[in-house]
Amino acid sequence: MFNLGDHVVCPGHGVGQICSLETKELNGEPKGFYIVKIVSNGMKVMIPVESREGLRSLISAPEIDGIFELLKDQDVKVDMSTWNRRHREYTLKVKTGSLTEIADVLRQLLLLKSTKKLSFGERKMLDQCKELIVKEIALSSGAPETQVSEKIDALYI
Repeated sequence: MFNLGDHVVCPGHGVGQICSLETKELNGEPKGFYIVKIVSNGMKVMIPVESREGLRSLISAPEIDGIFELLKDQDVKVDMSTWNRRHREYTLKVKTGSLTEIADVLRQLLLLKSTKKLSFGERKMLDQCKELIVKEIALSSGAPETQVSEKIDALYI
């Protein structure tokens, strides 16, 4: 259970803050909802309180270290299938909301970018993944977003 003001991660949307708790009637039964304001764009999302997959807490310090270790490991096989097949797979990973999965997609795209020109969709996906990672790590660690972004960029220079 989350409280008013808590920062949470909403899969598919990114980091948000719980701004209210509301009760709505669905099928004649009262249901509780978190109203989450997404940090990056101000959009408000309703997430059922009893949903097990709807929200998660921000990552912890040891998990942040794990994300940077994953990004640092560049000794992986890059998927060289067609761009639309890669895009589908990457989209599924991003929608899980798992920062590890999102970091894996970012790593794949950054490595692919070093060998060939990315398609528009891939560049957009790369930017989205980086933004999701930067925002969550910055909020979780208290570091400025620019510092987190620069730390990621330094891994791929």
